Amino acid sequence: MTAQHSSLLLLMSFAAGTFSAGASSNPQHLMLSLPSGGVPNNPLPLIIWPQVVPDEEEDSAAWFERTFTASGWPAAWRAPIFPWTHYHPNTHEVLGVGAGWAEVLFGGDSGRMVTLREGDAVLIPAGVGHKQVFASEEFFTVGAYPHGMEPETVRDEPSRLRMSKQQIQQVPLPDRDPFTGGTGAMTDIWLPVAQQLLHQG
Repeated sequence: MTAQHSSLLLLMSFAAGTFSAGASSNPQHLMLSLPSGGVPNNPLPLIIWPQVVPDEEEDSAAWFERTFTASGWPAAWRAPIFPWTHYHPNTHEVLGVGAGWAEVLFGGDSGRMVTLREGDAVLIPAGVGHKQVFASEEFFTVGAYPHGMEPETVRDEPSRLRMSKQQIQQVPLPDRDPFTGGTGAMTDIWLPVAQQLLHQG
């Protein structure tokens, strides 16, 4: 299956309604390239790893912390996702679900709802909006950013849109996948998109 065909099938599945990340063991991606209100979003796709934690691991959160940090994405915190739309214009972010489940709206009000469960992970490009809508009581995620990056958090504010778009264009493309520390799903999916954007620019 070609990457283009795979992307089309995934977009069709999202168009059908809420997407469950636990439906497949392969990394999947979602395009959220168009702005939504005051949320700039990003041409780089959102990447979802369903059930990436090994079956023998008893502590998903600790596994995410070890894996992210060893891969050059130091684990920064354990917490739920903010219940209001926000984004980070200055860095990409990876989240690993340490416990429970949640329905998270990505891409702003016109985006897509994604159901995340313990063991799932999601890589959120700089500028892509996210908001926890529903969640189990025990839900929390492990958050991490590329080495040396500190997130700025911005709400859905149309007055900030132009400035945020300029910031996003300056965010470097990570050279280390948050799970492998080298090449992986992130580089496989993001590099071709980044190269295409460079040629278009």
